[in-house]
This record gives sequence, C-alpha cells and structure tokens, in this order.
Amino acid sequence: MRSSTISATLTPTREPRTPKPIISGQRSGAEHLTVKVFLLLPLLALAAAIPFAWGWGLGWVDVGLAAGFYLVSSLGVTVGYHRYFTHGAFKAKRPLRIALALAGSLASQGSVVAWVADHRRHHAFSDREGDPHSPWLFGTSPLAIAKGFWHSHMGWLFQRDKTNAERFAPDLLSDKDIQLVDKLFVPMTVLTLGLPGLLGGLITMSWWGVVTGIFWAGFVRVAFLHHITWSVNSICHMIGSRPFVSRDKAANFWPLAILSMGESWHNSHHADPTGARHGVMRGQLDISARVIWIFEKLGWAWAVRWPRPERLAAKLAA
Repeated sequence: MRSSTISATLTPTREPRTPKPIISGQRSGAEHLTVKVFLLLPLLALAAAIPFAWGWGLGWVDVGLAAGFYLVSSLGVTVGYHRYFTHGAFKAKRPLRIALALAGSLASQGSVVAWVADHRRHHAFSDREGDPHSPWLFGTSPLAIAKGFWHSHMGWLFQRDKTNAERFAPDLLSDKDIQLVDKLFVPMTVLTLGLPGLLGGLITMSWWGVVTGIFWAGFVRVAFLHHITWSVNSICHMIGSRPFVSRDKAANFWPLAILSMGESWHNSHHADPTGARHGVMRGQLDISARVIWIFEKLGWAWAVRWPRPERLAAKLAA
C-alpha cells in the first residue's frame, strides 16, 4: 500500500516526515460484533418501518421526536465530526467543542476519534489505494462498479482494520475532553436509542409511547441517518456535477442537500476541504454552514474559514 502525507489544507495537523502506518491493527472479536450489532439493528428497524406504520404505530409525537433527534445528531456529524474536528473549518469555545462531540456521538457512526481518523484518511487517499471507502477501488466494469458502490456505502464498515489514529488524529488523542467523550461512545449509543423512548413514554403517558419512541426516533432515525451519511461516501463519488477541480471523483448531488445538511455539495468540499461552507454557489442550500454562522454570531465560534471568491474562481473547472 502506498504511503502519503496529509496536506496541511486537508487537516489541522501535519504528519511527520516518516508517517506512521495507515492501519493500527484490527478490531477484536467483541468490537467487531458490537459494530455489526449497531449497524444491523437499525437496518432491521428500517426494513420493518413500513409494515409497522401501516395504519398504526406512528404518531405525531414519534415524528416530532425523530425529527428533533435527527437534526441534533446529523448536525453533530456534519458540523462537529466533519467540518470542525476533521477539517478545522472554525475554532470553538470549549463548551461548544464538547457539545459537538457529544451530538456527533448520538448518530451512532463511531466514536469521534475513530470517525475523524477514517475521514482524514479518506481525504489523504481519496479515490486511490488507501481510501477506506472509495467506490472506484475495483475497476469500472458494471460488476466492479456494483461492488464498489456496496463497499463505499456500507461494506467497508464490516472490515476489521482500524485506521491508525496516532497518524490521522493525534490532535484529538492529546485532547482530554475529546478522549473522555470518545470513551463514552457506547453509553451515548444506548442513550440515543433509549432517550426517545423515555420522552415518548412521558409525553404520551403510556408504555406504547416508549415502544414507538425507541423504534421511530431511535432505531429508524439512526438507520436513516446512516444511509444519508453513507450516500455521501458512495453516490457523491459516483454521480453528480463537478464544477470545481479536485483530485478525485467527488461530485455535487443536489437531491441529498437538505437531508445531508449540505454535505452532498461534495465536489465543492473536496476542492476546498477546510471551507466552512460546502454549498458555495447560488441556490446551494447548506444548513450546516448556517448553523456555523449562528455559532459565529453568538461568539461561540471564530476564525471561520468562509470560502473566498478568488479561491473559488481559481478552482473552477475549465
């Protein structure tokens, strides 16, 4: 496997001249089983959602709880895990920093250190050997593309190799606050599935409210958010527009813009990874960027790396 260095424009930290290995080992049997459980249980809930909702089992309380938890957990990933922790698109005060790490943990997509390490590795080797979830690693034949889509969408998550955090996320490993949040990932996953049930039960004053709250705002919401995030890895590296020059096949895919909180403006992001706004062209809705703007106005965030017109103009494809 070829070695590479991470450009300073991709991550907040530089690698040493002789980089550490890309892989730090493999998940233990217990860790691998836990990953599979957290992946497959929400998927089973999503598969059962339609028959469960057919005439019963879904109420406005469930819809409201699911929407609320989706908003918090998805922004925890897009604003927190991705734009802040991975790319350093802005600086944040300590309470916001901790809150973003906790909110991202509610998405059940992995602990903050593991998620950031994987994503920095993705940018370091985007659509090349070493990228953990590129759809283009197996060729361009119809069968290879189908295999690549599965791999990039969720198949890579079933592999046991662990991205080396000492190489890709040393800044987070040295942060005591983030290390504590990282160790709380399993309790946060239990919380993100159980708290909607508790709230549903209290609001409806019924045990059925507990059941439907856990099902819809817990498992189904997590599974739906998983697929939206995974679609950025898969679909947004396969189809869409590419108005900006990047070294990979990242593309803008507008149908996912709202549900992904602006993450599907993926070509723009890969052209300028540290930018706080991904939807940089007229009409490109980017909810995450608006949230960062609010944080900046409140004084919770500063040094925000908003896109500069001259930089964007230089990146435009001919």
